[in-house]
Amino acid sequence: MDSHHHSNYKLSKTEKKFLRKQMKARHTLLRHEGIETVSYATQILVIANGGLGNGVSRNQLLPVLEKSGQVDALLMPPHKPYSFVRYETVEGSKEARVTLNGKEIVDDLGQKITLYLNFVEKAQWKELGLPTSPPGLVVVEEIISSEDEKMLLESVNWAEDTEDQNFQKSLKHRRVKHFGYEFHYENNNVDKDKPLPGGLPDVCDSILEKWLKEGFIRHKPDQLTVNQYEPGHGIPAHIDTHSAFEDEIVSLSLGSEIVMDFRHPDGVTVPVLLPRRSLLVMTGESRYLWTHGITPRKFDTVQASKSHKSGVITSDVGDLTLNRRGIRTSFTFRKVRQTPCNCGYPSVCDSQMEEPPPSFPESDKEASQLEREYVHRVYEEIAGHFSSTRHTPWPHIVEFLKALPSGSLVADVGCGNGKYLGINKELYMIGCDHSQNLVDICSERQFQAFVCDALAVPIRSGSCDACISIAVIHHFATAERRVAALQELVRLLRPGGKALVYVWAMEQEYNKKKSKYLRENRVGQGKQEETNDDPSVQELLGEQTPDVGNPDAANSVPSVKDFQTGGGSSRKGTNSKLPVHTNRTSFHSQDLLVPWHLKGNPGKDRPAAPCDPAGAPGPRPVFHRFYHVFCEGELEAACRTLSHVRLLQSYYDQGNWCVILQKV
Repeated sequence: MDSHHHSNYKLSKTEKKFLRKQMKARHTLLRHEGIETVSYATQILVIANGGLGNGVSRNQLLPVLEKSGQVDALLMPPHKPYSFVRYETVEGSKEARVTLNGKEIVDDLGQKITLYLNFVEKAQWKELGLPTSPPGLVVVEEIISSEDEKMLLESVNWAEDTEDQNFQKSLKHRRVKHFGYEFHYENNNVDKDKPLPGGLPDVCDSILEKWLKEGFIRHKPDQLTVNQYEPGHGIPAHIDTHSAFEDEIVSLSLGSEIVMDFRHPDGVTVPVLLPRRSLLVMTGESRYLWTHGITPRKFDTVQASKSHKSGVITSDVGDLTLNRRGIRTSFTFRKVRQTPCNCGYPSVCDSQMEEPPPSFPESDKEASQLEREYVHRVYEEIAGHFSSTRHTPWPHIVEFLKALPSGSLVADVGCGNGKYLGINKELYMIGCDHSQNLVDICSERQFQAFVCDALAVPIRSGSCDACISIAVIHHFATAERRVAALQELVRLLRPGGKALVYVWAMEQEYNKKKSKYLRENRVGQGKQEETNDDPSVQELLGEQTPDVGNPDAANSVPSVKDFQTGGGSSRKGTNSKLPVHTNRTSFHSQDLLVPWHLKGNPGKDRPAAPCDPAGAPGPRPVFHRFYHVFCEGELEAACRTLSHVRLLQSYYDQGNWCVILQKV
């Protein structure tokens, strides 16, 4: 009787909730990280929610764990929402699992986090490899005294009259001042013919002379940008424009230390710790080829050992912790270049591009020419590589196609490699694309597709039950041509037929969540859709600290009214050049060129890039595709200009604005 009563014991709501969370943590760790928990006791525990990615530092977690027994090792993988603890005895790990499971601790932001502990046979995680410092990068510690630091910080008057020509209106995530020459963020350059009055502050003279004398710098700078960063602020990854500045760029960190991320075009990211009062010197490859930026967050992952004061942050999981950011002010000194750049990195050098970046189109003829050169020709060249990155269908698009009635005739206008043509076998789907090489790939996959222009699709009017246009209309260079592409979709539909349209969004962070495009920064550049990073690991484990804020957004985004009056692009003036975007960063212009770094086979039946005699791969070609990224409301405004159309739905999906239209 007692046994029967015990087996029917009802758990309380709290106990049921805890067991559900415990099971969810186990399943999440297995599914996303390959970490398999065991039911029997071992010396090692995995601690879900007790990781650097949750804002839990080594200094917080270790004392809590040590109350249960002698800890042999605490392993905290970078940016992960879990950690591993190995006790000297099984008794210690058993005690920890009993006493700490479901225990709440407070993270560095004062938020409560619940720990879930499970036994594992071994501690395992995805190794990131040992990062090496970008060539040409040097960090000099304690380059100035604390007295000089105080003097420099006090020399910057952030409250002075805005009439001062050195004054720079605050950007969204930092305050900025320029001296010597003003740096223009809309084109990442300086006006060499318009130096600012007064030159560099007098307080800098003796410091710069000392650095020159001691060999830390080679040139006397004539341009200074002062940035002030609050905790949680950052600056997008970028390369200082080659034609604007000489080889040497140096940055002095004052007030607080920071971790700056350096990224190679291949996607490898190297975090570098810049201590307070240190000087960062970038020359050669680190200056010309690698991007550098600061991720907006309130804590940095750093080495726990006090012997590591600066330089590359290693992936030693036994020696990582979190460091709270303070207010940091940077003095970045540059020498304005008076002659074209002739560096050894022509693929990313604006002075050595075979042809200069195109201007904003001022007519339909210019827009058509721009699309031929920077859309159609590029996709022919990159078709093979592009196709290899386009294999995972997006769930909302699949949902739209599977909801259509059996036997529906569907046109995929701009079908690419045809990844959506075979989603629903009950439909009659036909694809079209401007690229012959992509259409050939569709044919190889036994899909029906043909070559045509999306503005003139050779299908009878009113013959389609549905159309889809995925990542196509943002390649048209004027508002009129984008509306014409939408109107062509409507022409194909029968009355009652529906069209699904996706375009790239200006807002790559929406409702405080980053798009996949921003989250993934370790894969090769140019892979807009595919990613190795799965954010659901942290979301499913729960209680992820809101550590990351917006990267710098554009100072202004055109309004819907701008679009309706023929605007909708961030033009800066007649014949201004299109900016080249830095991959995996926020957009600063609606009309821009996005680089594609070619890898493997460039196109259909094309050979890979040659190797030099030593067997190393030759330089990989970089192509630039034109995009007009849509701001919120712009796609809906364009749809409202169409005749015989009802807007059924509009939504945001992973960095894209999307609409479903119906012909009436």
